[in-house]
Amino acid sequence: MEYRSLGGTGLRVSALGFGCGNIGGLLIRGSVAERERAVARAIELGINYFDTAASYGDGQSEEHLGRALRALKVSPFVGTKVRVPDVPVSALAGAVARGLEESLRRLGRDRVDLFQLHNHVTAERTSESLTVKDVRDVVFPAMARLAEQGKIGFYGITALGETASVLDVIGAGRARTAQVCYNLLNPSAGHPLPPGFPAQDFGRLLERCREQQMGVIVIRVLAAGALSGTETRHPVAAPAVDPIASAADYATDARHARMLSALVDEGHAGSLVEASLRFALAADPVSTVLLGYSSLEQLEYAAACVNKGPLSTAALARLPELWTRLARG
Repeated sequence: MEYRSLGGTGLRVSALGFGCGNIGGLLIRGSVAERERAVARAIELGINYFDTAASYGDGQSEEHLGRALRALKVSPFVGTKVRVPDVPVSALAGAVARGLEESLRRLGRDRVDLFQLHNHVTAERTSESLTVKDVRDVVFPAMARLAEQGKIGFYGITALGETASVLDVIGAGRARTAQVCYNLLNPSAGHPLPPGFPAQDFGRLLERCREQQMGVIVIRVLAAGALSGTETRHPVAAPAVDPIASAADYATDARHARMLSALVDEGHAGSLVEASLRFALAADPVSTVLLGYSSLEQLEYAAACVNKGPLSTAALARLPELWTRLARG
């Protein structure tokens, strides 16, 4: 397993991470034995970063991850996230602190290595999002106090919402990590989009993170599974998912994914899943790529793909033409 620097934190994380969310579902809906086997095997494969959140399975992900780690007596890097509820600005800091305490209780830990904001960032505040000012002036200072208290190692953001607002938060230079949506169906965090491309433009977000020495944690690397090229869902996986920053629905994302099959047909990768994982790793600012698993077999396959290294220069050179075709429909 390759290890990469998590920005300027001093931590070295595995190129492949373990996503404990609802989409893959193994850490939520798998049996106790299945969960423990998967965590144990991930450790054996060299995975040392596990990513969870309070909202995954209404806290079940944190509880199950904590139990598995205690049962196995292992202590990899653990990151979790807080989704701040719709409260007045004066109550934001308290909500952040309470969110961490609840997460630590569910995890059975007195500290996490990484604590991240789960809310989107937008110009105007909504019931689900925060403004740049909210994050910069209230949330970040609250997280900094938690770091001073030794309850977290570092803090970061989920880099979703309105692009200009996300870039402003990153430019503030306070967060040490960003969870970035970066995949073959939306490469805009690292590549220019052709006209008409069906995705939100994240404005070369990866380079902005590099400038701020932020670790980049890639999310949605398989577009919630659509980049398998099939609409079939594993029984343990979430039965339905909403795309993030790509097409309007999962079926359209899967159809677009099949338009990238030249990467497989021409021998650049053994499957669209492999191509997707290795594409994300080809970006230098990327620290780790998160994947949510539904089975031990998926974990084994992902690790084998990642161990092949980033996509070749020849494969990357094919992508602009494929993306242009996709944009044309």
